[in-house]
Amino acid sequence: MPPVQTRKRPEYRNIHITDLMTYRLPLAGLVSILHRISGAVMFLLLPLVLWLFDLSLRSQQGWDAAASVLASWPLKIVALGLFWALAHHLCAGIRHVAMEVLHAVGKDQGRRAAVATLAVSLLLTAAFAVHLFTGA
Repeated sequence: MPPVQTRKRPEYRNIHITDLMTYRLPLAGLVSILHRISGAVMFLLLPLVLWLFDLSLRSQQGWDAAASVLASWPLKIVALGLFWALAHHLCAGIRHVAMEVLHAVGKDQGRRAAVATLAVSLLLTAAFAVHLFTGA
């Protein structure tokens, strides 16, 4: 009887904290982490958004005050970051739902969906930046 050939299983190990800077994460993993980060950004900026929304609805003076706050450069950068978080979180959520519905869980499908997610969210953010900083 011929000997049974077995393939050696790859060794999986947990990475150490010192390996984080040298670890090469696949693009799909990066998009997944950015999905979590964008959700955290939206959650952390929610009090600011609610305050500005409340201020803008109180009166015409409140609207003018909220508009003047949002006209400053630092808050424009914050608004741009918030818009990126919203766009990326939405695109990544659609990606996750589509992969579940279509059962597209292979490496190739995951990479293509990750590229599409990044491209769409960055294009939407760039379009918002043009509108935000030029007023067009």
